[in-house]
Amino acid sequence: MQPAAPVPDVFEVVAVASSAGGVHGLATLLGALDADLPVPVLVVQHLDPRHRTVIAEVLDRRTALDVKLAEDHERTEPGTVYIAPPDRHLLVGPDGLLTLTYSELVHFVRPSADLLFESVAGAYGARAIACVLTGTGRDGAMGVDAVKSRGGTVIVQDPATAEFRGMPEAALGTGTVDFVPPLEEIAAVISGSAETKRQWQGSGGSNGGPAA
Repeated sequence: MQPAAPVPDVFEVVAVASSAGGVHGLATLLGALDADLPVPVLVVQHLDPRHRTVIAEVLDRRTALDVKLAEDHERTEPGTVYIAPPDRHLLVGPDGLLTLTYSELVHFVRPSADLLFESVAGAYGARAIACVLTGTGRDGAMGVDAVKSRGGTVIVQDPATAEFRGMPEAALGTGTVDFVPPLEEIAAVISGSAETKRQWQGSGGSNGGPAA
């Protein structure tokens, strides 16, 4: 008898970081994802805390996914995009429960992609995808290192296609990146990973929940 085929990698969450130029980057990425994406998407986009943001409304018009500002103690749902509100760190737990905090700025920013990615790494382990888009500074670099160290997958926008190269180049500098596609191809990489998850579930495999 042939040994059982190995269980394919399945993904439970996508976490995305962006800063300067990020609204366009997010609109391009999210707009190319299908409404039946079987995982939630968590987003840190650096926003001006002095003004009410309309980013969720803007992006909701550009994608088939549901887009909203994340709420404290909200549980994530597949096919929904949760954006960190201005001046709040966004974290996620093993049960998909979101937490918003006022804890200290990390590398001068709040929300921090590093904190989001680190929480995703701890909650989901190898079932996490972290993605870094356009932006200035280094936010997200420590976080992608954490995701990779727990077996997750790291996608970084090709800096040549980024409006601002700082964040993608800092993430690439960690040496922990799996894919470096141009902006327009990132959704296909994510969808391909999500399709593996969908096929596994359809064949009778267990969802399994996030890794501890």
